[in-house]
Parts: sequence; structure tokens; C-alpha cells
Amino acid sequence: MAEKRMLILDAETVQKIEENRGDMSVSEFINFIIDSHLEKSIEPHQSDLVTKEEFHQFEEGIRDLLRSFLEFFLSYGLELGKQPSNGELENLTFKLQGLSKAAKAKKF
Repeated sequence: MAEKRMLILDAETVQKIEENRGDMSVSEFINFIIDSHLEKSIEPHQSDLVTKEEFHQFEEGIRDLLRSFLEFFLSYGLELGKQPSNGELENLTFKLQGLSKAAKAKKF
């Protein structure tokens, strides 16, 4: 048989227990409340964690998004007829290629 202890509670708390315990004993009801509260407090912390794979997928998605923005602004600038300076277009092309190579290298 389990060891028994006495717990002193406020009258209001005892009244809430009596109103809500139904067919359970006071001890069973308190155990149930404590267990359900502990389960709820543990679950959100586990869902807040990010795995390495999820982080790498996020990082790759951000790189793709940045690459798309660069390509859009380059093509938009060319469509407007603004001629890029001598090294500007080559510099942006080099950066785009660098992002592609870095993303491929991180996959392996």
C-alpha cells in the first residue's frame, strides 16, 4: 500500500475539487490534474525544437528566395533599358553562381 500524506488546502480549492471530481476520489482527481498539467507543459517545448535537417531546408529556401530576388531585379533593370555599368552585371552574376555552388556544397 502506498504511503499516505496529508495536504492542507484552502477551502475554495477543496470546494473546486469536490465540484469537479465526479466519481473519482480526491486523491485520484489531484493525480489526474497534476499529470495532465505536466503533459501539457512538456509538449509545447518539444514542438519548439528545430532539427538540423529542417534548419538546412530553411537556409536553402532563404538562399533560393534571395537568388530569385536578384534575378528579378536584374531582369527588371534590363527590361527598363538601364544599362548596367561594366563590372556590375559580372559581379552580380558571380554572386548568383556563388550562392548556387554554396547551396550544392552544403547538401553533401
